[in-house]
Amino acid sequence: MLNRQGRQTDTGEAAAAAPGTFTGNRALRIEEALIFEIGRPEVTGVDLEEGDGVVPRLGGLERAARIGLPGLSEPETLRHYVRLSRMNYGIDTGVFPLGSCTMKHNPRLNEKMARLPGFGDVHPLQPASTVPGALELMAELGRWLCVLTGMPAVALSPKAGAHGELCGMMAIKAALAARGEKRSLVLVPESAHGTNPATAALLGYRVETVPARSDGTVDPAEVEKHLSPDVAAVMLTNPNTCGLFERDVVAIADAVHRAGAYFYADGANFNAIVGKALPGELGVDAMHINLHKTFSTPHGGGGPGAGPVTLSAALAPFAPVPYVTLEGGTPRLVEHAGEGEAGRAPFGRLSAFHGQMGMFVRAMSYMLAHGSDGMRQASEDAVLAANYLRAGLKDLMSLPFGDRPCMHEVLFDDHWLDGTGLTTLDFAKAMIDEGYHPMTVYFPLVVHGAMLIEPTESESKASLDLFVAALRDLAMAAHRGDKARFTGAPHYAPRRRLDETRAARTPVLRWTPPQPQAAE
Repeated sequence: MLNRQGRQTDTGEAAAAAPGTFTGNRALRIEEALIFEIGRPEVTGVDLEEGDGVVPRLGGLERAARIGLPGLSEPETLRHYVRLSRMNYGIDTGVFPLGSCTMKHNPRLNEKMARLPGFGDVHPLQPASTVPGALELMAELGRWLCVLTGMPAVALSPKAGAHGELCGMMAIKAALAARGEKRSLVLVPESAHGTNPATAALLGYRVETVPARSDGTVDPAEVEKHLSPDVAAVMLTNPNTCGLFERDVVAIADAVHRAGAYFYADGANFNAIVGKALPGELGVDAMHINLHKTFSTPHGGGGPGAGPVTLSAALAPFAPVPYVTLEGGTPRLVEHAGEGEAGRAPFGRLSAFHGQMGMFVRAMSYMLAHGSDGMRQASEDAVLAANYLRAGLKDLMSLPFGDRPCMHEVLFDDHWLDGTGLTTLDFAKAMIDEGYHPMTVYFPLVVHGAMLIEPTESESKASLDLFVAALRDLAMAAHRGDKARFTGAPHYAPRRRLDETRAARTPVLRWTPPQPQAAE
């Protein structure tokens, strides 16, 4: 069968009718076994000599028997993980349309810079006097972040966005304590990222939800209703999680400041406004910046992250140690409270060391390669791409807040699926068969059956056109009543659809060997 591009493809019926294979493989689609099934405890790719005279220091808790983990030789290990990687989907595979996640291209130039020996070989325990270049890069990165946010100070040590939120809110708590105030309430809009209320609660604050207007934005009058002498801060995302710019952000900030509280901005969506708006001028007191979202450092996988926080003049004195300061134009690492400038009162230490050097280098490389005009264009292109998708899909998919321009991500709901018997999840699973990672689904919670799509500025018009065409074809199939295409999806992935509810409620966390089958 020929697909729409005129290339030979497989169909569900043809795949089912194809002869089976002895290995379970289908040509180059390898049926890779679990490492527990192919590994052997006695095999290892590394030979380590047994130590002599080792005295356990675990207080009787040392292991009494071998650990029993499966081992592979080096060639087997390489093949296993390469085969698994071919089943994976990443930004280097195709469009990665997760909303509010900014899965943008990671330029290889950045990777090359991060691997330069002077940066790649830096160790956190070596004397600061031996790494003046690293300190200079951190100082310059911090300066760029301050310029781009319009704020005077930065803390580089947070390891991720949520960690940055914690840093910003701890600075707010320290500032309030310095004023002799013990405020206990934080306001969070209902469209906020889930980490916002979690961060506030972690610090002992009560969280009060601020409802959104019918157009998906926050009304300053509604914020006023919730303000009191007990409010410590408001945590607002701008552009918000519905992909809309909070047009009343200055009025909200003014109201919060009049109440003696602080304005924390979730910087997850900074990719939409870099070079276009300065959060500091909008009234923001603290904002974390996801280097993996806005400045192209690798995203996800549980690896090294970075979530620097920029701070207003009111919060700058409370930035945590360690931090980089300039003395006569020369960067110096301040590692302990009391060693820095007069007037500094760090709230403490957030991380053992200063931060993730590899992420700093990659972000700085991105900034220098683009320049201020290039970063501004990236923001404009991200917004343009999202609105291009909105224009291409709005006649088939429903927009919860009407046909109005969005920012860097476009939000659809499931109203257009009414009467089809299909759900947002069905549509997302069918996207896998088309070779696309699904968009963010069922978030934000303020929209029923949400489908949040963020194409980023990285995609070409050609890739966006094909993406739109694929989603239009799926949407038309849904309207035609072709339920089998959706309810059984994905048909072509290495594994079919899981019972996700059961998997979440009764997860299987330990592999057990299958029972041998009796001979017939």
